[in-house]
Amino acid sequence: MDFHSVISNAGQLWSGLIITLELSALTITISVFTGFIVALLSISPYKVVRLPIRTYIEIFRCTPALVQVVWFFYCVPVLFNVFWEPFTMGVIVFSLNLTAYNAEAYRAAIQAVPGAHGDAAVALGLKRTQYYRFVVFPQALRLAVPVLLTNSIGMIQQSALVALVAVNDLMYESKALASQTYRPVEVFTTAAAIYFVISLIMSRVVEFVGKRTRRLIDAR
Repeated sequence: MDFHSVISNAGQLWSGLIITLELSALTITISVFTGFIVALLSISPYKVVRLPIRTYIEIFRCTPALVQVVWFFYCVPVLFNVFWEPFTMGVIVFSLNLTAYNAEAYRAAIQAVPGAHGDAAVALGLKRTQYYRFVVFPQALRLAVPVLLTNSIGMIQQSALVALVAVNDLMYESKALASQTYRPVEVFTTAAAIYFVISLIMSRVVEFVGKRTRRLIDAR
């Protein structure tokens, strides 16, 4: 194996890595907040609100991410006459996907918030929106963080799918470099190593946060 061609073209892989990290960062940031909102709507006492949200969650959790990416990139422009650049479309698709998974993590965390906190909020005169913003969200976020981070790891790995629809991320640039240098083994091995390092770092963060969360829960 000769990695000289990979090293000499490291800038190409670096540019793809930047796109991957930007796509992942935007998606994760959006989904952290939208997931909480969707979770609240999914436990609404009103069926007219709850059922469409539950349907959305199940659709995105029960269909392959590859199918979602391909459908949005090729069907949305035809059905809705909407044309966005590939990067923007990628952020939208993965945000919808990750929001569905994060909503389930938040739903479990919200249900774990003690009911006495709601009574205290009423006694303090907090409005319902203030209660969810200042009381429920901080606690639910802390409880859900390990799962949110785990979902984020999966999202970073799935982001490679956008290479199929011409988003010049790490996987796309790796395919291009492999074609240019005729060194697919070295190039794709390097790409796999990069994804592995990113996922490994985040998994260690998940372990650390999980331990801290368990300590906080045990201390109650």
